[in-house]
Amino acid sequence: MTAYEATAVSYDTVTTEAWDAPELNDFDTDDLTEIGDHFVVAKGGFPPEKFSDLELPVVDTDGNLNLNAIRTAYSGGRSVEAIDGISEGTRAKAKSILQNLAEEEFSEGLDTEMGE
Repeated sequence: MTAYEATAVSYDTVTTEAWDAPELNDFDTDDLTEIGDHFVVAKGGFPPEKFSDLELPVVDTDGNLNLNAIRTAYSGGRSVEAIDGISEGTRAKAKSILQNLAEEEFSEGLDTEMGE
């Protein structure tokens, strides 16, 4: 099983704008430690060895934590549930991080939205 790590993200403000996941060329830096602050999960741990090791972006390149990105990362085809090889413990930690961000920053629970 591939080792993954889940960690908290760094952000300046929050938004509910439409979400488009950032690509490497969207960042003003090539420092993967800094870029990694925008993602919840990394294959092999943080800092990542390469951009493609990063999973579940929730902060845009301007430092905005995005509610739509949190929802996408929490459930669905591009979510933590879709990461092959992630341990149940890391999956649970990532979901907890996402749930806490949604509740603390947007006063919104994620589990209640699963059926929508």
